[in-house]
Amino acid sequence: QVQLVESGGGSVQAGGSLRLSCAADGYTYSNSCMGWFRQAPGKERKAVATVYTPWANPYYADSVKGRFTISQDNAKNTLYLQMDSLDPEDTGMYYCAARRPTIYSDGVPQCLVDNGYEYNYWGQGTQVTVSS
Repeated sequence: QVQLVESGGGSVQAGGSLRLSCAADGYTYSNSCMGWFRQAPGKERKAVATVYTPWANPYYADSVKGRFTISQDNAKNTLYLQMDSLDPEDTGMYYCAARRPTIYSDGVPQCLVDNGYEYNYWGQGTQVTVSS
């Protein structure tokens, strides 16, 4: 049984930083699409960052480019999201997700096709609150 467990959320002031972690049990991150998604109150869940491991084709939402970094520790089978220069607009529940690549374009795995609905495995989420 696959389990993804997020941690690292919390409350910070604007301009601060947080690092989210997503530890996997029963799933290896190699040859996988991995992603971080955010759902703000009353809004649809949206992709924040996705990547194909072994570390290719990272995607970042325009709103987080230059501020957020997706990374991985293979030895710990853990995915991270480093979030810097946080803004109140970044507030929401953050979920990590995983799936094996099944959709390709010109031989390149596509890790964001249907706003994340194509992902098989999801964590329970961790709350991030940024105050002004």
